[in-house]
Amino acid sequence: MKAITWLASVTVGVAALSASAFAKVPEGWSTDLDKALEKAKAEKKSVLVEFTGSDWCPPCIAMRKNVFTKKEFVSAASKDFILVELDFPNGDEATKKKNEPMATKYKIEGFPTVILLNSAGKEFSRFFASEHPSVDGFLKHINGELKKRISINCFANRHSLIHATRRIVISVLN
Repeated sequence: MKAITWLASVTVGVAALSASAFAKVPEGWSTDLDKALEKAKAEKKSVLVEFTGSDWCPPCIAMRKNVFTKKEFVSAASKDFILVELDFPNGDEATKKKNEPMATKYKIEGFPTVILLNSAGKEFSRFFASEHPSVDGFLKHINGELKKRISINCFANRHSLIHATRRIVISVLN
């Protein structure tokens, strides 16, 4: 009887580990950054990329459970962002190998790191996701970062317009 109980416990444990090791990507998220950037260009959105260890990193697991899988988060964040998860799970070498070039490109040093990109793939913000462990806190942070980016772009456009106008006036006066 003890052997059967032990075997049942081991079987349940292995099944649980297998399920978490190959956890599905949360609904509303992509795993292909290149396609996400194309979609962002077409939809005039930014891209939110989470670098995660979904089955071994405690803060990553908590963020997935408490923020990234919540419908209210996905719905609100998807208005301005294309959501991308780049995972580095234990036991899934193919996924790690696929995502490693992006981790290298964006110099990821820890998990869970979130980077915000414009549709050309240029980073405009970076932070550890676990710094904002609630849906409301996370949304407030990413929306604040997006507003900063928009303000900087408006300033740059205004600055360019002033210089262009100045050049035109000078050329007319000469």
